[in-house]
Amino acid sequence: MTPKAIRWLFTQKTDEMKINAILLPFIFILFLLGSWSLYQGPQEIKKATWLLGTWQNKTSKGVIYETWSERTDIELSGMSYFIQDQDTTVLETIQIIQENDRLFYIPTVQNQNDALPVRFSSTFVSDSKMVFENKEHDFPQVITYMKIAEDSLVASISGIVNGNERKKVFPMSRQK
Repeated sequence: MTPKAIRWLFTQKTDEMKINAILLPFIFILFLLGSWSLYQGPQEIKKATWLLGTWQNKTSKGVIYETWSERTDIELSGMSYFIQDQDTTVLETIQIIQENDRLFYIPTVQNQNDALPVRFSSTFVSDSKMVFENKEHDFPQVITYMKIAEDSLVASISGIVNGNERKKVFPMSRQK
């Protein structure tokens, strides 16, 4: 092998080593970022854990309760029911599920939507407020939960019905 050929091989190895020296750390950083985003995934549902427990709204007709529990690390399970004179009526069962980086509020109401679940997608989620929307649903189109204090929240449903804006507000207190 001639000295010129050896020099050319050495130059090729050096360039290859330079490329590897740049690419390997870059690939490692991409791997770490991908792993970190997978690890961070369930964090969005953690913002909703203040909802856990039983909440009540006393009305002149009876008491509305909403009970929430953590089913998995990406799902909260809820139930809304009404008690009047010792009679209990289940109003709806609810799931809040995290899919990728978004939360979905999925209620199932016995006498609505053929008792099928309806998906509302989160449009805003913080440690004290959650807003879910489904513009295709008849009513409500927007569901909001706002934490007022550790022992109180305001839930609301709103939307357009027959061209008119409609809103129902449910102030609730935490049961001990």
